[in-house]
Amino acid sequence: MAPAATTQEIHAANVRYHDLAAAHYDAKWGIDYGERGGAQVLGKLRKVLGLRRLPVFPRGLEIGAGTGYFGLNLALSGVVSEYTATDISAGMLEALGASAARLGVDVDTACCDASALPFPDDSFDIVFGHAVLHHLPDLPGAMAELRRVLRPGGVIAFCGEPSHYGDRLAELPKRMAFRAAPAWRALVGAPRAVRNGHHHGPEEDLLEAVVDVHAFTPSGLAQAAQLGGLEDVRVRGEDLAASLFGWTNRALEATADPGSVPRLWHQYAYHGYVALQAVDRALLEPRLPAAIFYNLLVAARAPR
Repeated sequence: MAPAATTQEIHAANVRYHDLAAAHYDAKWGIDYGERGGAQVLGKLRKVLGLRRLPVFPRGLEIGAGTGYFGLNLALSGVVSEYTATDISAGMLEALGASAARLGVDVDTACCDASALPFPDDSFDIVFGHAVLHHLPDLPGAMAELRRVLRPGGVIAFCGEPSHYGDRLAELPKRMAFRAAPAWRALVGAPRAVRNGHHHGPEEDLLEAVVDVHAFTPSGLAQAAQLGGLEDVRVRGEDLAASLFGWTNRALEATADPGSVPRLWHQYAYHGYVALQAVDRALLEPRLPAAIFYNLLVAARAPR
């Protein structure tokens, strides 16, 4: 068995992986800054905070902002007034800055680690992120740093964190999709993908085995927040039917040349995913344990 990667090795792998991914990240994940993307982000924030109506947060900090999917949509909606984005990848922040300029959003950026934020105490009303906590080797230490920069009573809200059991469950549709991929490509008329490093090259494949540090149980994620000094911790599950459907489609699409997948397929995949999200929200999330969902969401509050 190979020795576990050190914190420094994980940090370096994450920087390299996300620098490589920055140029094609939005296209790969279908990132949208219009009505569709805004509705998804606002819906996730309402869910994680347990609010029907979102307040305006005067100062918001995004951790692991990537290309800005979450924060730019929140800034465009007016939910976050002053937006600050951090990431350890300069490439990601460069892509975020280009999108912010195109969208007319003012943003301050800082290339830094979540466990060493260059901000004074009590600087922000909300600290948030999407699919970032599972990259952090010392999660309780990072949570303590988030607690430090939050004003008293300020909140954290993190979405899109992989659950231990949900991640295992998602392997089934992925395996089935790869087996069905040749027949699917023939059906939609899409040639097989050629790996040339532009969309997702072999170096990224190798780094991917290092950058994902955690898959969480709800209790483990809650404990990390509590150890960081946060209180009123709440963990919820999200996406079960939608994730099984979505990962089947993404696994199929990954085998094809991206530009050749028909628009009709993309419309089917998107609308099917949204419909199953509604099923998850209405029927499954209120009734089933958080641990079996693909994504976990965590919210907490800084002591007053």
